[in-house]
Amino acid sequence: MRLYVILKALAPKLVLIGILLWCYANRLLLRRYGLIPEHSVEPHNVVTASEESIWHDLIQDTLPPGALKPLCALVSAELLGEVVIKSLSLTSIGASLAAVRPGGLWSPTSCTSRFHVAIIIPYRDREKSLQTLMHHLHPILQRQQIDYGIYVIEQTFSKPFNRAKLFNIGYSEALKHNNYSCLIFHDVDLLPLNDRNMYACSQQPRHMSSSINIFRYNLPYAELFGGVSAISAAQFRKLNGFSNRYFGWGGEDDDMYERVKKQRMSITRWPMHISRYTMLSHRKETPSEHRFEQASYTADKEVGDGITNLHYSVISNGGRHHTLANAHFSVHYALTQEGNSQ
Repeated sequence: MRLYVILKALAPKLVLIGILLWCYANRLLLRRYGLIPEHSVEPHNVVTASEESIWHDLIQDTLPPGALKPLCALVSAELLGEVVIKSLSLTSIGASLAAVRPGGLWSPTSCTSRFHVAIIIPYRDREKSLQTLMHHLHPILQRQQIDYGIYVIEQTFSKPFNRAKLFNIGYSEALKHNNYSCLIFHDVDLLPLNDRNMYACSQQPRHMSSSINIFRYNLPYAELFGGVSAISAAQFRKLNGFSNRYFGWGGEDDDMYERVKKQRMSITRWPMHISRYTMLSHRKETPSEHRFEQASYTADKEVGDGITNLHYSVISNGGRHHTLANAHFSVHYALTQEGNSQ
C-alpha cells in the first residue's frame, strides 16, 4: 500500500521526465537527419567574422580614373537575405539573364562595382546541375552589384576528373580576358541560400560554403576548405594555386588548406546563417585510391606544383548558350585536355 502511494505521488514527475527525454531524443534525431537546420551555437574557432564586420573585411576596388559612374553602395539595397530556391520563377530569371553579355559577363548599369570577380566552375557531364546553378546564381550576383564573369571549365573524358587543375585552368583563362581582382572557386552542385554571402574576396582566403545542408548546416572539421571559396588573385598567386596532381575525387581541398597555412594566411568564415548552401543531388564519386599518396607528394613538392607548372590545351574556347523557356544564360568555357605536369 505504501509503495502504491509513493508511485502515485511520483507518477506526474516520472511522466514529465519521460516527455522531456522523448523530446530530447527526437530533437537529436531531427538534427541527425537535417530536419532542424538552425545552429544552436556557432563555434568561436570556426566563425571568424561577425555580421557587423563582414562588409569592411571585403577587398574593394577603387574608382578608376575617368569613370563616368559613381561607386556602387558597399551594401546593395537590393539584397533579400535568405533565398528560397523554389520561389525563383522563369519570369524573374529571364529578366536577370537578359542583361548577361556573351561569355557570362555582367556589370551594373547605374554605378561602378566595387568588386571585379571571376567565378570558376569545374565541370564534366553535369548539364542539369549547371543549368540549375546558373538560373539561381545570376540573379544573386546582380543583386550584389558584382562586375563578374562566369567561367565553366570542362574536362575531356581521357582521364579521371581533376577538379583542382580545372580551377588553375580557370584562373589562367579568366585572366586572359579581364584583370579580375577576385576569384570564386565554385562546385557546380552548390546553391547559395543567402544573398548577403557576398561573391567577393576578403582580406584572407574565405570559405564561403561552411554551412551545407548535407552536413546539417555544420562544419564537419575546421580544416575543410572545399565547396565554394573566395581567394584574391594576389593570394592565389602567392599560394601557387591548387595542386595539379589530384586526379579523381578527394584530397585537393585539404592540400589547399595546407598551402594557406604554409603561407601564414588564415581561413575566414562568415556567420553560419549567411554561409548556407544546399547541395543538388548527384551520383557520388568513388574516392581516389591515390589521394593519400598525392597528399604525401605535394607536402614535399608543392612549391613547384600549381599554376607555375600548369600544362593543358584548349580544345574549344568560346561562348556557350542555353535556352530554357526563354530564360537563357551564357557561360564562357574552355574544353581542355590535360598536359603532363612536371
